[in-house]
Amino acid sequence: MRTTLILDDALLERARRLTGIAEKTALVHAGLEALIAREAARRLAALAGTMPDLAPAPRRRARRRG
Repeated sequence: MRTTLILDDALLERARRLTGIAEKTALVHAGLEALIAREAARRLAALAGTMPDLAPAPRRRARRRG
């Protein structure tokens, strides 16, 4: 989908330097993916402790002996 954006040149250049992503489209995609990941993590953290009746998740690690 094509969209016209007005971007702050200094902000765009800073993002380029920090990420090493030179192409504007790829840089905007990476920024959107990072924003989505951050918000998903924030929402998941907000759920902490909201299901007190939930059984513990099974572990795959072997138990230590002795």
